Amino acid sequence: MSQDLERMVTNTDNSEGGTARIIYILYLVSLVVGITALIGVVMAYVYRSEAPAWLREHYRWQIRTFWIGILYTFFASLLTGIGVGFLLLLATLVWFIVRCVKGLQRLARQEAPADVATWLF
Repeated sequence: MSQDLERMVTNTDNSEGGTARIIYILYLVSLVVGITALIGVVMAYVYRSEAPAWLREHYRWQIRTFWIGILYTFFASLLTGIGVGFLLLLATLVWFIVRCVKGLQRLARQEAPADVATWLF
């Protein structure tokens, strides 16, 4: 009986990844609201230290998605003056959505993202 209870608590706290799921959702909502991505990255920084290894990789993926997305958006905004920036902003939007969806899929399978260090997908 106590082993079952312990397994349930462990599954709920560590392996489920509820906080990481919330962060992915906050990132996707930020496409409409804006500020929620900032809340999500702060949450990722706060929760990454006490997470199991596979979940820590998700937090790292989320942090990198935020900062790389900011960088891509900045450069695309600079290039809007010559017209190519709008296409780059659209590409950044697609990149951001794909990274969030891939992260959610891997999180549902309780797996770490494939290549956390990548700048692409």
